[in-house]
Amino acid sequence: MESVNGLYKTECIRTTVFHGGPFKTLSDVEFATAGWVDWYNNRRLHGTLGMLTPVEFETLHYEALTREPAPTK
Repeated sequence: MESVNGLYKTECIRTTVFHGGPFKTLSDVEFATAGWVDWYNNRRLHGTLGMLTPVEFETLHYEALTREPAPTK
């Protein structure tokens, strides 16, 4: 959990990637957090997943599970 909190602080709170300037209200923090969570869960490239996004990896995983086996002779 500490690792995710550290990433959140580094990538969302201490930069302006997910917000356009200083936080003035709680809503500003909530909006930036929602953007970061969406990016973190859906669009970030993940080294452990072969530099795929989590969504791409999950899609490939479920496609592999539902493929019909090749016929054998």
